[in-house]
Amino acid sequence: MNSPTADVSVRVAWADDAPGIASVQVRAWQSSYAELLPAEVLAELTADELARIWHESMTRPKDARNRVLVALERNRITGFASTMPSQDPDGDQVADGDIVEFSVDPDELGKGHGSRLLQACADTLRADKFHRATFWVNADADQLRAFLEGAGWAPDGAHRELDLRGDGTVTVKQVRLHTAL
Repeated sequence: MNSPTADVSVRVAWADDAPGIASVQVRAWQSSYAELLPAEVLAELTADELARIWHESMTRPKDARNRVLVALERNRITGFASTMPSQDPDGDQVADGDIVEFSVDPDELGKGHGSRLLQACADTLRADKFHRATFWVNADADQLRAFLEGAGWAPDGAHRELDLRGDGTVTVKQVRLHTAL
């Protein structure tokens, strides 16, 4: 007797996926950044506005190699990621591809969606002819960093500090991880 298998997958996102992506992003950011960002910043996140931005970025990408991927359980979006050519000053836009967004719904963590999504990102970047993938991670995101390092990613020595409001009141320190494709 065969046991049932889960109906899970990852695919390239469609513009119609924008509301589902935005909903996951709001929940993931409110969970992940609760101790980093002021409560009012997290409260200002709206799925409607983010959905509009995602829809526009998917219908009018600035580069043909800008991709959005969604992790699914049946037809429900459980996570998403975005890949593109490197935007780093020391990056090579021909050889280096970035994962610039990577979120899994907090209620779906530990169910394999992140692993499938990360593998799909690597496959997508490889298909776009990149040779190296990079991923900026918040310096204190220990769980995400351990996940990535367990998948073969390693720090490359680069670091940066982002000023999220532009006035120096909310800053985030990040380290860059990389892997060969």
